[in-house]
Amino acid sequence: MPGAALTNFLQLFISGACIAGAVKLWRSGLSKKYRALTSFLLFFCLYTLSILIFFRGLNSPAYRIYWYATQPLTWLLSVWLVLELYSLILEKHKGLATLGRWAQYVGFSLATLISFLVMMPEIRAGGHGSKAIFAYYYAVERGVDCGMLVFLIVILFWLTQYPVPLSRNVILHSFVYTILFFADSLGLFARVFFGKQLWYSASNTLTVVFALCILAWLLFLTPKGEEIRLRLLQFSADDEERVLAQLESLNRTLLRVSRR
Repeated sequence: MPGAALTNFLQLFISGACIAGAVKLWRSGLSKKYRALTSFLLFFCLYTLSILIFFRGLNSPAYRIYWYATQPLTWLLSVWLVLELYSLILEKHKGLATLGRWAQYVGFSLATLISFLVMMPEIRAGGHGSKAIFAYYYAVERGVDCGMLVFLIVILFWLTQYPVPLSRNVILHSFVYTILFFADSLGLFARVFFGKQLWYSASNTLTVVFALCILAWLLFLTPKGEEIRLRLLQFSADDEERVLAQLESLNRTLLRVSRR
């Protein structure tokens, strides 16, 4: 079947791009700075290869068990990746970074709790078996996604509002992961609200987006990209000095509070 052949090709491409990206980060020394991204790439290389080798279809009971076993790892890696992004953007503002991390922990916990409460009628109606397990997993995933959505918006707001110079790698990494996250969220939205049929028809498109994001990391995250500093906004000299002074004042205040 052409559809199955395309899916297999995309999975092979993703596996190869993931391992090539992880090796490139390791050989260039960037893996020390982008530990979460390196782990993310290695995990999805193994994940997609396992699907190709051990599972003939994504509807099989064996794959369902495999998905249940590996999905928590994807949540943990996604949360770690967002935390790493936040730390990279705020690496020179440790006070703000500390506050952001604690806010993120609280945000993830609240979002997951609220998601469970909202999903409770559906979980109870699902009874036992795979439907109930999927309802639990969906509640957690929706909570994790809501928490990540808030912080990705905060990250994009930071990048577009403050004239803080960041490396080209960090800016690229931020936008690539944001695109990947929103594509995955649209896929989940399609599955939940429009049924599996629409999700299956759109799955190859989402896989292509995933492959392009992996390719962007592979091609454009370079040692030279760490040296190139960029600002997304240009301020006048007076405005830039005023905004950065306010930022430094807030950062120092938060640092003093966190050390008490």
